Amino acid sequence: MKPTGKDVDPQDRVFGQRVQKYRKELGRTQAEFAAALGKTSSWLSQVERGIQPVQRMDLLQQIADELGVSVQQLRPSAPNDSGTPLSGPGGPALSNDLDETRRLLSGHPALRTLLAGTSAGQPRSVEDLQADVGDLWDLTHAGQLARVGVLAVDLLPELERAVRTAAAEERPGLYLQISRAYQALSAAFVRQDEADAAWVAADRAIFAAERSGDPLHVCASVFRMVQAFVRLRSLGQAEHAAQTAIDALREHGGSAPEALSALGSLHLALALVRARSGARTAAKEEINQARSIAAQLGKDRNDFNLEFGPVNVEIQAVSTAVELGDAGEALDIGSEIEAALLSPERQARLLMDLGRAHVQRRHGGEALNCLLKAEVIAPELIRTHQAARSAIRELVLIAGEHATRDLLDLAERADALA
Repeated sequence: MKPTGKDVDPQDRVFGQRVQKYRKELGRTQAEFAAALGKTSSWLSQVERGIQPVQRMDLLQQIADELGVSVQQLRPSAPNDSGTPLSGPGGPALSNDLDETRRLLSGHPALRTLLAGTSAGQPRSVEDLQADVGDLWDLTHAGQLARVGVLAVDLLPELERAVRTAAAEERPGLYLQISRAYQALSAAFVRQDEADAAWVAADRAIFAAERSGDPLHVCASVFRMVQAFVRLRSLGQAEHAAQTAIDALREHGGSAPEALSALGSLHLALALVRARSGARTAAKEEINQARSIAAQLGKDRNDFNLEFGPVNVEIQAVSTAVELGDAGEALDIGSEIEAALLSPERQARLLMDLGRAHVQRRHGGEALNCLLKAEVIAPELIRTHQAARSAIRELVLIAGEHATRDLLDLAERADALA
């Protein structure tokens, strides 16, 4: 969880203030400066408020170079040796982004193993690695993305090494775990608005799922790819990927619950694509297709970590209605949903979308209540999701001089007014 208020390290706060000062002196906006660093505006905003620690010397040097100052001007305590990592008296703070994991995707995760061959060492058992992949998904669903990054940086290379040194009969199971791990990373990158990294992770998940011999995991990986395309605003690619997988599943997927979960989830993904394209009738048709599939299942499931079922369909129906500007429909659907048994991320997403619907209806108090409840459940979602920050900004504009302290504090935590 990101630190806020009194929890922010004073050194990180001062560092962020210096970055902001030098950036403004150069006349550069947050969006411009973040783009130069290969980061999002939200990430830079968190750095400038001290919420996002900058630990790595190479990133610190990059920021200093972009600002035209020395590293020591930004952080006087920084070591002169650029190979020394930053740390405080209690050791390095836990990074809140997936930067190290992104760097891992930039290279080959098992090149040393390829060069060393069978002498690369004895990997852990498939069962142990599978347990770690399960933990990775649990952290992703809980929105604890800092811990996702910490676990993934060690786990992914280990999985990639293991599959290259394992006996032939163990490789399909290991490839399956690799696919599941990359699917989790793709989902985490989407939530951090790192859509290009999500695309890479989803592509690797598809490859590993095919090597595992599990075609339904290929479909689940395609779902992650669609989510990445939507974030990239590549709606044509998203539509093609989703529709191709839907057509294949309808022709060959069968009626097993796992196949239905994958099919229904892809219809929900396509509903989002249609809504983003402004295709109202087509979006609602996709929701209805998903409802029909969920009715066949009869209960909520978590096959492939898709959390598909009757409740999740209605949560997506709320989101789709909000995207289409149908606030009344979104609130009507949302009032009937009981999401307590779903993951924190799903619960918070519902509350966020209900808050957005209330904003569309100019129900300020109800909107703020939903957003605050969502923040308690999943702070990362409300403080970094563009839709949540836009809703908070709109609330502040609507309230004007009558904005409450709770609203202004929320806007500050989410940096919604930047």
